[in-house]
Parts: sequence; C-alpha cells; structure tokens
Amino acid sequence: MKELLRTTDPTIIPFATALLGAEGIEAFAVDVHMSALAIVPQRLMVHERDLFMARAILRDNGVEVTDERR
Repeated sequence: MKELLRTTDPTIIPFATALLGAEGIEAFAVDVHMSALAIVPQRLMVHERDLFMARAILRDNGVEVTDERR
C-alpha cells in the first residue's frame, strides 16, 4: 500500500474514497481515530498498482495528493 494523501480535514478522506470507489480503485483510510484532535493527519492508502491513476483522478477533482517522492 502507498500513501495517496494526508490531511487533517475530515471531509477530504470520504470524498476521495468515493471518487476512487466510483472508478473501481480500493482505498483504505488510516489514522482515522488518531485524528480526532485534528493534529494528527488522516492518510488514504491505495495499492501501488493503482497509485498513478488514483493521483490523476484526485487531481482532476481538485484534491491535493501527497508528493510523489514519498
């Protein structure tokens, strides 16, 4: 699994997950319960084989993704 995005905004993860799910890309949110204080970011992970397409889908919909060098 590779990190696709990291955010403290609680609305971004469900939105991104829905966008990816509509395209058949499985995404897994981590650190969801740790981020209750909004100081620990949530992360959205995808399979490495889906990473390129997932980044493109989110960018096309105005969602900022994690730097590709990570």
